[in-house]
Amino acid sequence: MKKFGLPIIQIGLTVVVTWFIFDRVGVDLAVLGALNPGEWRPRPVPFVSSCALLVVGYLWSASLWGRLVRDLGGPRLPVWTTIRVFMVANLGRYVPGKVWQIAGLAYLAKREGVQAGVATGAAILGQGIALLAAVLVGIGALFGANDLWQKIGWVGLVAGVGGALAIITVVVVPRLFRHVVAFWFRITRTDPPGEGLGSGNAGLRWLILYVLNWGIYATAFWLLYLSFGEWRTFLEVGPAFAAAYVAGYVAIFAPAGAGIREGVLVVLLQPVMAGEDAFALAVIARLWTTAVELIPAALLAVGWRRSQGTGEGAS
Repeated sequence: MKKFGLPIIQIGLTVVVTWFIFDRVGVDLAVLGALNPGEWRPRPVPFVSSCALLVVGYLWSASLWGRLVRDLGGPRLPVWTTIRVFMVANLGRYVPGKVWQIAGLAYLAKREGVQAGVATGAAILGQGIALLAAVLVGIGALFGANDLWQKIGWVGLVAGVGGALAIITVVVVPRLFRHVVAFWFRITRTDPPGEGLGSGNAGLRWLILYVLNWGIYATAFWLLYLSFGEWRTFLEVGPAFAAAYVAGYVAIFAPAGAGIREGVLVVLLQPVMAGEDAFALAVIARLWTTAVELIPAALLAVGWRRSQGTGEGAS
């Protein structure tokens, strides 16, 4: 029980909450059984465009990590090195346990001359700011589908706008930003780097860059939707992807937000498509994000291992 008790509880909570979400939106096994996989054939142009744009989003994330490393006092890594280190370290997300991605990033970055504390600090700080940026992009879902707006009403709108203003205020005021950063490092049980936290307008600059990053992800998901569905505006579809990510991240008991992210995505997409179709798209989106990230990262990892082997052989 000591070894497997917590994972069992996490999986149990994930199953219960996911079942509750799908039950509330009227998606059950009978409905899912009526789905015809043969109908889910993407149109090539928007699908390929969505994959290409998602790759751009991952590369943007890598470049932001490299910029954070510099802002926290680390060296200026070459672009290709930054991408390789960040993408290969991301393979750790597919290993059970939540520490392997950060540990891998610290290990690989150290081999490139980056202090482990700086590499880890940049990853943790970037993760926190990216979450705030995802909230801002996800709030756009309130202004998309009319049905969703009618369900949420003025209370939801006020809460959404208030949350956005609170986030912007926190990052604009340096003193508040420093306190929030310190709190974030405490709850992640990580020692913060000694330099670069909250200096000048760093918080606002990073937030803008990560909002652009999440704008890329949301646009890529919109193109994925268009490859399967009818025409819908960006606000009707794109922000739902960011909002669902936030929900999956906040549900700390769910491994990688599995189930929770898909359930919330179904809820947010129901105003523009049937529940069973929204479920199918949510599952496709999970496979899509995983494959588009995993394949390039695995190729980079293989190339890095070969180059290391060649270097050791030559020496």
